[in-house]
Amino acid sequence: MRILVVEDELKVARFLKKGLEAEGYEVETAADGKAGEKLARTEAYDLILLDVLMPKKGGFEVLRDLRKDEIRTPILMLTARSTTEDIVGGLDQGADDYLTKPFAFTELLARIRSLMRRGTVKTKLKYSDLTLDTIAHKASRSGKQIELTAREYALIEYFMNNRGKLISRQELAKEIWGYNFDPGTNVVDVYVNHLRNKIDTDFAVKLLQTERGKGYYLSDKKITFKSFKGTVTG
Repeated sequence: MRILVVEDELKVARFLKKGLEAEGYEVETAADGKAGEKLARTEAYDLILLDVLMPKKGGFEVLRDLRKDEIRTPILMLTARSTTEDIVGGLDQGADDYLTKPFAFTELLARIRSLMRRGTVKTKLKYSDLTLDTIAHKASRSGKQIELTAREYALIEYFMNNRGKLISRQELAKEIWGYNFDPGTNVVDVYVNHLRNKIDTDFAVKLLQTERGKGYYLSDKKITFKSFKGTVTG
């Protein structure tokens, strides 16, 4: 699950990022409203944590403009404003929830889980006989529980959200590790192989496929990918 944190207070942003990543979420941050809105428009997130008082563009303005353009990513507002008028105003403009500062991190986690239970965020991902519980961060295949590390879980969740799509090592490095791909490292391949051993080894149908020299994709059958240079078959 990908979360965007739009928060101008550096210490708060770092605290939220560290805490949420420890819970297994993939987190990206933005330090002002304009930067946050740009990310919300160009990247895919499951949830946005949006501060109200920010430089360049306020949270309510960002919220209003995103909803005006039919961007329906769930948004949880974070603010020191606690008046009923402010809360109602945010909800009326399209916020999914509202949390007043200061707040306990456990309360934030509870609010995130609550949004999931409402159905604004998918709580179950399923492909073939592989199932992910996005709340508990658990995986199972044909009813058999599969123990995954936080990084392995992030990988399989990304694959399941992009099923049938050929995903390059560069894309995985950026989306899962958050850095530009170094062609001299094999960290992506190592983690994908660890994941494949866990989800495929004991099953006749293999789900995690390799397109040699291109990347990986999730499918219960081989797929032929076409490009401008011709046809490449796995």
